[in-house]
Amino acid sequence: MNLLVGRLNRFIFLIFCLLWLVACQTSVNETPAPSKEVLLRTETITPISTQTITKTELQNPTTINPTSSPEPSPTPATQNPTIPPADRRVILMAVGDIMLGRTIGDIIEKEGHEAPFQYVAETLNTADVAIGNLECPISDRGVAEEKTYAFRAPVNAGKSLAFGGFDVVSLANNHTLDYGPLALRDTMDILHTNQIHSVGAGMDEVEAYSPVFVEKNGLRLAFLAYADIPPAVYDYQAWEAGPNKPGIAWAHEDRIVKGVTAAKTQADLVIVLVHNGFEFMQQVTAEQQKVARLAIDSGASLVIGSHPHVLQRIEAYGDGLIAYSMGNFVFDNMLFPPNYSAILVVELSLNGIESYELIDVIVQLNGIPQIMPYRQYD
Repeated sequence: MNLLVGRLNRFIFLIFCLLWLVACQTSVNETPAPSKEVLLRTETITPISTQTITKTELQNPTTINPTSSPEPSPTPATQNPTIPPADRRVILMAVGDIMLGRTIGDIIEKEGHEAPFQYVAETLNTADVAIGNLECPISDRGVAEEKTYAFRAPVNAGKSLAFGGFDVVSLANNHTLDYGPLALRDTMDILHTNQIHSVGAGMDEVEAYSPVFVEKNGLRLAFLAYADIPPAVYDYQAWEAGPNKPGIAWAHEDRIVKGVTAAKTQADLVIVLVHNGFEFMQQVTAEQQKVARLAIDSGASLVIGSHPHVLQRIEAYGDGLIAYSMGNFVFDNMLFPPNYSAILVVELSLNGIESYELIDVIVQLNGIPQIMPYRQYD
């Protein structure tokens, strides 16, 4: 009897040890629900070949780019005694191509001007400055160019952009003159009426190549925009603005150096928008890299690219940041991967780029963007 009891006790002891080991293993392998501060009630993502950087990492170039030079001491162009330098920070949001014609134009006419940005306006309006590439004229005038795609948005599209929270849009692209100079003039007037700055196009070369200045939170920002569309059946370089000729700003190297250098003397930070690269190509071209790095080397802090219709990599270079392509944002008749996009959120200060992150966006089949849902953990 004692032998039986002893064996039973040992058996119970072994069962207890086994359960204890399993419990320990479960405790080690369990990953606690992450707690994170979610920006603007959205989930942030980092696409392939991009990384999240902070100002500390930028100040240590070897961790990001071995060829970078140390960050120079800032020389702010503006001195606002009412705002301490440490508080002069701006949250900038940047998106890619915005095309408000075709199906989207019909939606604006039928459902109202809020329709294109109904799912993203709340987020974009929390930015101090929101920017994008307007991939169409806004007008009811003009004659369509004889090209494969000629876009034109209804006049209420100006209200759409204002509702979406946009402050600056680039017109330096291959659709701005789809309906000629009359539609370009209308576009600029409509944007102005809706308190939206346009950059990169104008009624002459002075207007097209001039920077736009925006001051927020004591920080003065300069925006420049250039197009560098690869050779195609249609000669887009013929759209370059001249002394008495409406058109777009072209990404000539000397123009970029001169433009950025001059803008830097009048602003704390310079942001350059470039329309280049090959459509639907996720790989950055050598020309894209050369133009973007030239802008940074000339004094720009941030370069935002468009035209490929797909997201491309983000690069920390020198003292700045380059987003080679932000892909589509509002664009119909597209499928994956162009319908996978993002909002780039950048924190700016007198020192330049403090940090950045991406908000994941999906462009629906009708061309309307929507921030992808996420699960928030306690």
